[in-house]
Amino acid sequence: MSRFLALALASTVALGGCAGFQPLYAQPEVVRNLAAIQVTAPSGRTGYLIRQHLDDAFAKDHSVAPTYTMDLSLGEARYPRGVRIDNVATRYEYVLTASYALRDVKSHALAKQGQVRVELTYDSADQPYASISAQQDAQDRAADEAARRIELELAVWLATGAKVAAAK
Repeated sequence: MSRFLALALASTVALGGCAGFQPLYAQPEVVRNLAAIQVTAPSGRTGYLIRQHLDDAFAKDHSVAPTYTMDLSLGEARYPRGVRIDNVATRYEYVLTASYALRDVKSHALAKQGQVRVELTYDSADQPYASISAQQDAQDRAADEAARRIELELAVWLATGAKVAAAK
């Protein structure tokens, strides 16, 4: 019984430091500023996908004039992995690198810039349609993950009130 009491006391002390904790998205200015970001992505399938995922992640409000504009540049690479004895790859590694620059709409000043990198693998089937479908699914998953990471970086930046942040 004393062991249980000691554990309960330790957990009470540990959780006592969380009294000032506030969830990131409980701050209305973070949500409002994310919703007012206008994303400009490069043309192409992956550019379209990441812009759509970012608009969803930011909960883009089309009725409000943008406060920030975000310019994206993407780098994509595909590496064969799991090569069979006949020199045909059975798996591929897909790498998406998304660099972004967030600028204030009024002053055009750079507010924040950064870069995220997403690496994932996918199976490559012998059937052409299945292989294309797997590659497109990998592009979509990578764009979704890149958008999630960018959203998190920007939300933390907006919540802390930092003015300028350097690229990673």
